[in-house]
Amino acid sequence: MARRLIDLSIAIENGIPSDPPAMIPNVQYMSHEEGAEQMVPFFPGIDPERDLPDGKGWALELVTLTTHSGTHLDAPWHYHPTMSGGLKALTIDEVPLEWCTGDGVRLDFRKYPDGYLVSAADMEAAFAGIDYTLKEGDIVLVNTGADAYWGKGKYLIRGCGMGREATLWLCERGVRVVGTDAWSWDRPLPLIAQEFQKSGDASIIWEGHFAGIERGYCHIEKLTNLDKLPPFGFTVYCFPIKIRGASAGWIRAVAAVNE
Repeated sequence: MARRLIDLSIAIENGIPSDPPAMIPNVQYMSHEEGAEQMVPFFPGIDPERDLPDGKGWALELVTLTTHSGTHLDAPWHYHPTMSGGLKALTIDEVPLEWCTGDGVRLDFRKYPDGYLVSAADMEAAFAGIDYTLKEGDIVLVNTGADAYWGKGKYLIRGCGMGREATLWLCERGVRVVGTDAWSWDRPLPLIAQEFQKSGDASIIWEGHFAGIERGYCHIEKLTNLDKLPPFGFTVYCFPIKIRGASAGWIRAVAAVNE
């Protein structure tokens, strides 16, 4: 069976409002000419112009970012120190590799407005609509359409979000990894903040994330190209970089579509 690979990851880059100001990544690029000078201490006695090809050395990048920059997988430790009713929450280096690949399901939630809270009933209807029954280990990806605003300030307030009810509905059916093309699995944080200021109801704060206290799970944030996927019939690969004790890890999320 032929398989077509689809890149589901956004690029980490300079100069775009990809995150709140304090979290925006910075990439410092070092040229081949700068690399030639850096190589001198490693090889005493060399003359870069004489001894290196075209006088050029290695290229390097110095990157400043958080583990939640770019397309990444959040570990249960990100949500709380405990998960699944009191167990120590898994850090990103402890997430089982088996969780990080599985049959994918895409839910098209682009019809919902920004800030809409997806319910368990919405989830159930979405699966009925594509005639698919969840099984243990499936990876569910939510297509909100927020990635169309990637690189623009509005990205942070785009897309619907998954709350406690919808998240637990998935987890109760054996799902361990989910994902979204929005900045957050929850509703956009500025919109939640506005609602909280009006209602004072703290239960709405980060409720999709905090659902991991009850049932441990991981989610992928800042996906892209979900609109290129079929509702099912593809495999997701989302292995995170191994950072000891961390709350998240960067991934190159890829879907292999059966054709």
